[in-house]
Amino acid sequence: MSSVVDKVWATLEPLTDPEIPVVTLRELGILRDVRETAAGIEVVITPTYSGCPAMGQIEDDVRASLEQAGIAARVITQLAPAWTTDWMSDEAKEKLRAYGIAPPHRTCGSSGGAEVSVLKFVRRQPTAAVACPQCGSTHTVVTSEFGSTACKALYKCLDCQEPFDYFKPY
Repeated sequence: MSSVVDKVWATLEPLTDPEIPVVTLRELGILRDVRETAAGIEVVITPTYSGCPAMGQIEDDVRASLEQAGIAARVITQLAPAWTTDWMSDEAKEKLRAYGIAPPHRTCGSSGGAEVSVLKFVRRQPTAAVACPQCGSTHTVVTSEFGSTACKALYKCLDCQEPFDYFKPY
């Protein structure tokens, strides 16, 4: 890697998700690549889902950090391959849990114990219980398929009675 690419990674390393400020863009897998091309430096970001309202802010934060460091770069929003929770680091998942958001407990490619079939996109697959990030109980229920953002579902713990977001596996 070139020293410029290394400098870009180092500059962007502390940037956090505007909706979940305890995890960095890199830990979430949103910051996908920094590459040196004939046209200059390119920074590639991928939204957690198409239409994510935070992407404008994320792009602005990336640009501002690069400008402040005196780095000229083009920011590219790349939709394919689509973001997946498989790209989240284990550190990000632990930070989510500590922040009160249950991290995805399986990868997008797994079926959560159910047989994989072409119908998995048509019908909801049974999944393992989601553990409460407050007390650790798996005695939880989904109350809404959408939580504070579309990439999360709202759950309630039946033991400690606390509501919490669950970062859905994609």
